[in-house]
Amino acid sequence: MKFVRFIMKNAALASVPKHIEHFSKFSPSPLSMKQFLDFGSINACEKTSFVFLRQELPVRLSNIMKEINLLPDKLLTTQSVQIVQSWYIQSLIEILDFLDKSPDDYKVLGEFVDTLVTIRNRHNDVVPTMAQGIIEYKEAFPHDATTNQNIQYFLDRFYMSRISIRMLINQHTLVFDGTLNPVHPNTIGCIDPHCEVGDVVQDAFHSAKMLCEQYYLRSPDLILQEMCSNKKKNQPMSIEYVPSHLYHMLFELFKNAMRATIETHDHSNNLPPIQVMVSLGEEDMSIKVSDKGGGVPFRRMENLFSYMYSTAPTPQIGERTRPPLAGFGYGLPISRLYAKYFQGDLQLYSMEGHGTEAVIYLKALSTDSIERLPVYNKTALKNYKVSQEADDWCIPSKEPLDMSIYKVPK
Repeated sequence: MKFVRFIMKNAALASVPKHIEHFSKFSPSPLSMKQFLDFGSINACEKTSFVFLRQELPVRLSNIMKEINLLPDKLLTTQSVQIVQSWYIQSLIEILDFLDKSPDDYKVLGEFVDTLVTIRNRHNDVVPTMAQGIIEYKEAFPHDATTNQNIQYFLDRFYMSRISIRMLINQHTLVFDGTLNPVHPNTIGCIDPHCEVGDVVQDAFHSAKMLCEQYYLRSPDLILQEMCSNKKKNQPMSIEYVPSHLYHMLFELFKNAMRATIETHDHSNNLPPIQVMVSLGEEDMSIKVSDKGGGVPFRRMENLFSYMYSTAPTPQIGERTRPPLAGFGYGLPISRLYAKYFQGDLQLYSMEGHGTEAVIYLKALSTDSIERLPVYNKTALKNYKVSQEADDWCIPSKEPLDMSIYKVPK
């Protein structure tokens, strides 16, 4: 029996490249927040979801797996990246196993839910494991600028793909497991149709505050202000959104703001508060987080969204210490991906010597909140082959140091 299972496993592994090639020819099918909500509340049908996911998940997995193979060999061969690849291959094999199974069999539907939960748990450590691979590469090849740009392009797409796959898995497992979320009983899957933004702000702030006080023994206060457009003055400050996504973004911003505030005002008895303004308009929900933490030099602004850059010491995976206020440098870039996932954004504005403002933009209407998904095609392929470094502008560090060559002869 063990030998039979061994043969079947090897056959499944051998067929993976063929399946990836097949499914990567299809583009992912983006869903809107309204579609997620309507499906989960009005037309919730486990069979329909099963049929959709057993096709859509292989498409999303295969699209990004094609791009993983385009990474430089010196990164692709690191142990950490190979581990991530093995997780994706195993998950694809497990989903493909359901392609020929009947959606009318309730045992099959139950097995599918269990498989999705297994896949989700398997991929829990994808971000830190991939980060470890990048660290290994960065230490070995610190000056490979062209590859750095390609890695930035890839990781934005890779992590966005991961967010979208987890969204599909969470919606299916939460809607069809038959239990209510005790913390958010009115949620549909992981979406709250009436997400009270002010409450999420408070939750994220207090979590960051507790962490901050563990390290610095003090923390700044919060000033929260909410504003509505004239047409929405009598409506609650809520939107249809995924509370966990919003919490993730705000928690990262608060950690950064608190760290900057305390380190800038280290010798002061009074810390300036962190101010948050929430504004709801006809099209956008905007959340501005302002601090007086000294700001960031303009030349470093671009680095703040780079996966290859962090202002804090690099943590080691597996360290059994309290979670740091900063770490791999992935907080801001992944937070921006969460904002962009449903067509929003996260932008930073800084004044060195004063402080920083971060603004989260979200769509106010669920019909406008549509998944932003990476697609593997010829355009994507070009981004891995072409250097994006401009060479038609003067670079100050390359200007000649010997100014005598410019002396006019007498």
